[in-house]
Amino acid sequence: MRTNAFILLCLMGLSGLSAHAQTESRNETNDPKVNIGIKAGFNSTMFFIDHFTLGENELQDIQNNYKIGYFGAFFCRFNFKKHHFLQTEFSYNVSKGSISIPNDVNNAGLIDDNALVKTDIHSIDIPLLYGYKFVDAYPYGMAFFIGPKVAYAWEKHTKSEYSGFYQQGIKEEIRPFSFSGVVGLAVNVSNIFFDFRYEIGLHDLVQSITYDKTLTENPYNTQDISLKRRRNVLSFSVGVIF
Repeated sequence: MRTNAFILLCLMGLSGLSAHAQTESRNETNDPKVNIGIKAGFNSTMFFIDHFTLGENELQDIQNNYKIGYFGAFFCRFNFKKHHFLQTEFSYNVSKGSISIPNDVNNAGLIDDNALVKTDIHSIDIPLLYGYKFVDAYPYGMAFFIGPKVAYAWEKHTKSEYSGFYQQGIKEEIRPFSFSGVVGLAVNVSNIFFDFRYEIGLHDLVQSITYDKTLTENPYNTQDISLKRRRNVLSFSVGVIF
């Protein structure tokens, strides 16, 4: 009996030490005022078309095509009481996508062949996110976040390629700055986390579209090209938070 009681007391003591160690670990790793971290991942971009016209004619049956891009980021999180936090990031993003227009009866006479617009955008993105950790029990956590984002397009590496049009030498200029709204969910196990988010473009990306009228046959050399589109992005990343 005395042996059993001694063993029970030892187990209770070890349990107490283990609980104390877990509390210290939580205080040291889960409750700092500021966290920093890095992450990398993939994105899938879709361009929402508000309108696409050649002269007075609207192109029909436009299809959005997803393409996979990638990104890397450094971030800083400021923790407040009651599971609230603010997070800002500095990331380099490569977004890829395309739109295709069939040369069908609805577009007869407007395009030369099945048309395609391929776009690659290299940008520096800076979001400001408000988050709430609705699961915060070390080593597990889950948080919802939302906020605005500004992106600066790197003109040297950003390009659009047009094919299948009567117009020759088409050049598109993307606005240097774009704004979007971000909503997402983050899940972490200890200091490893997974980030899922959706970005909604808030305005038209296209600044201007021109083409070489001297190389374009009549009457297509008199038609202005007008395209308004917004960039929406679904992304997934894996990172480490310190």
